Amino acid sequence: MAQPTYLALGDSYTIGEGLYIEDSWPYQLQDLLNKSEFNIEQPKIIAKTGWRTDELIEAIQEQTKDDKQYDIVSLLIGVNNQYQNKALSQYKKEFKKLLEIAISKCKNNNNGVFVVSIPDYGVTPFAKEKGKTKAIVDLKLYNAFAKEQCQKHDVAFYDITDLSSRLSQSDDMLISDRLHPNAEQYQAWVKSFLPQLIQQLKSL
Repeated sequence: MAQPTYLALGDSYTIGEGLYIEDSWPYQLQDLLNKSEFNIEQPKIIAKTGWRTDELIEAIQEQTKDDKQYDIVSLLIGVNNQYQNKALSQYKKEFKKLLEIAISKCKNNNNGVFVVSIPDYGVTPFAKEKGKTKAIVDLKLYNAFAKEQCQKHDVAFYDITDLSSRLSQSDDMLISDRLHPNAEQYQAWVKSFLPQLIQQLKSL
């Protein structure tokens, strides 16, 4: 029997900025799922630091020219739209398209897809230095829209925003840029939604 496959779509949070790829949350997720006897292949990651929704759409189109589908597809995107002061309307339009793409790339359609909420970077030392401490005001709107779209398409939505806010206030859970999570924080994210995801995958 073929190993289940996993496609992770996103930005710096998905690629694990500043870390070995094995410490990124999709790789940590694969490891923990395999300890629960899922035997999933190493994730294919389409993500890059700084990508907005439009750039992720373009990259997916460039990097997945075949019709290959995956057993599991995750999506975490939008922080750079907010950071770069792009219109919320742009995010809404492009997130809807990305969710549709994620579903189309999944062998199990919406049942094998999950979305992770945008973390609260506004509490980080970096954000305080850059005057971005109120980012959560915007990000709540982004996340609310993403959750609404997930409900509309019956896609799992895993909210790690409050958790990220608690963990990102000091350097203990950040890499040296004082912005991005370290491996320990990513592990906490994954463990927060792992039981729900396991139940989701068992139903496939």
